[in-house]
Amino acid sequence: MVRITAFKFGKGLQRGFTLIELMVVMFIISVLLAIAVPVYQKSILRSKETVLHHNLFTIRQMIDEYTIDKQKAPESLQELVSEGYLRQIPQDPMTNSDQTWRTVMEETPVAGSSGSPGLYDVHSGSDKKALDGSNYADW
Repeated sequence: MVRITAFKFGKGLQRGFTLIELMVVMFIISVLLAIAVPVYQKSILRSKETVLHHNLFTIRQMIDEYTIDKQKAPESLQELVSEGYLRQIPQDPMTNSDQTWRTVMEETPVAGSSGSPGLYDVHSGSDKKALDGSNYADW
């Protein structure tokens, strides 16, 4: 039978943990943190990627709607805002800015119009790689 004993120091009875027990607990906590922190960081990155997919889908959809409605492509993202297709230019979650979007312009104007080529597509301004190994700028 194992008996837990108390040590008598000075006047009163003192109970506590030994240094070895405290070190074992600290080791267990550090192992758990070493496992949890990368998982947490990956989940943050995964959520940013989801927001980026959603923002790109929305911007591209509004470019298409503008092009169909006006029979010409918008000249900039700001034109989508000024014409009421977007409330504001969404933020690129990878760069934390709404000014870093990489826009792709048309080679020729829509439907052979005589105006200048407009906005055709948009990509993230980030030069980092996604969790799947692709570049955010290629999405």
